[in-house]
Amino acid sequence: MIDGPYFVLTVLGVLGTGLVAGVFCGFSTFVMKGLGSLPPAQGVAAMNAINTAATTPAFMIVFVGSTVVCAVLAVVTFVLWPDDGRVELLVGSALYLIGAFGVTAVANVPRNDTLLRMDPGSPEAAVYWRAYVSDWTLWNHVRMGASACAAVSYVLALT
Repeated sequence: MIDGPYFVLTVLGVLGTGLVAGVFCGFSTFVMKGLGSLPPAQGVAAMNAINTAATTPAFMIVFVGSTVVCAVLAVVTFVLWPDDGRVELLVGSALYLIGAFGVTAVANVPRNDTLLRMDPGSPEAAVYWRAYVSDWTLWNHVRMGASACAAVSYVLALT
């Protein structure tokens, strides 16, 4: 059984990845639908405001902190190679690091940056907004699923 500091790290992994999954779930299930129903200029302005607020310490501590915990769990698992929970810990770490953090970096953030450079009331923004809502939400579903599955994998490592 996992114990000591390793146990604490794994519990932190469960909590962090689960919290991030919840944030992503909220966006996938109702925030993006609500924003998508607004006129494009309002949707663009609102999403830009949300993306700016998301980079504040409150969310970044959870999101980046979970990334650090998952990376540490992966490294410690490779070094210690425990009998219990080894596969679950490595799978959980890979799911979050690739499916949540990696997808954020290569799929969601570039779309956010493009949106932020646009004048919300411009015709260009109106055209981009429709594709943005659809594509961003698709990748957010991936992030949500990866984060939730990482949390489940870490829970399984504890059992």
